[in-house]
Amino acid sequence: MTDIFFDKILSLKVKEQSERLILSIAIVSYLIHLTLILLSNYDVVPIESKLLNNPIAAIYTPFSFILVYEVYLLIFFLPKSISFYIGKQYEIITLIVIRRIFKDIANLELTSNWFQSKSDLQFTYDTLTSLILFILIYFFYQNVAKRNNSTIEIHKRNIERFINLKKTIAVLLVPILIGLAIYTFVTWANTIIRDDGSGIINFKNINNIFFDEFFTVLIIVDVLLLLSSFFYSDKFHKIIRNSGFVISTILIKISFSTEGILNNTLIIGAVLFGFLILIIHNKYENKIVSHES
Repeated sequence: MTDIFFDKILSLKVKEQSERLILSIAIVSYLIHLTLILLSNYDVVPIESKLLNNPIAAIYTPFSFILVYEVYLLIFFLPKSISFYIGKQYEIITLIVIRRIFKDIANLELTSNWFQSKSDLQFTYDTLTSLILFILIYFFYQNVAKRNNSTIEIHKRNIERFINLKKTIAVLLVPILIGLAIYTFVTWANTIIRDDGSGIINFKNINNIFFDEFFTVLIIVDVLLLLSSFFYSDKFHKIIRNSGFVISTILIKISFSTEGILNNTLIIGAVLFGFLILIIHNKYENKIVSHES
């Protein structure tokens, strides 16, 4: 039953269809945002928003839909590889930082007192953070260990059971995240429309909408995978790797409740920690394989 649902929503064919759909929506949303900026600048539409001050800010909208596709890819890779699944988490937080750059770039003051301006400093932190994350993710994927064929044959039954479990979790994640996305968007839109004060706060934290709750869900999933892995493997290095990935996800989640350089430090620290955990895990794996051969 799980395989039937999985093929309907997480197959390679559905992935390709989703990619084309999201790309089309992203392009249309970008054009709509540009149109709203034009109408706002000529006072045709009386909307006051920082996202409507500068055409560069319009890039924020299509990036939001690209992030939606990245969320889908994260679920898509979950049954295939935990390391790639974690890598997709790192890609998502990197895209969130880059999207924040497009949102805040219109607020740059461009003065000689660059390091005394909060908005200019945040732009500097974010650009450096995105570059560091890009490098770390490159080396993270480079160090994703390839499965040893002999190990796969010996533990084939356990691996198949674990993959089926991950497929079940992935299938359940799809409706949960769709419901979460709808709920967070409606809640945010309602507070903005009422403009009762909390709407202003929500607008300030617009970059965190959905993804704050999303990483909470991922922590739950990561812990479930960690606990489930005990049934299929008692190897110390794999337990530590999975535990390290949970800690990494928690650090990303905590970053949403912080601002400024602390936010950037937590994000970089989370990805760096996961990367180092993976490197050490691979050292253990290679040592075990060399002893067995």
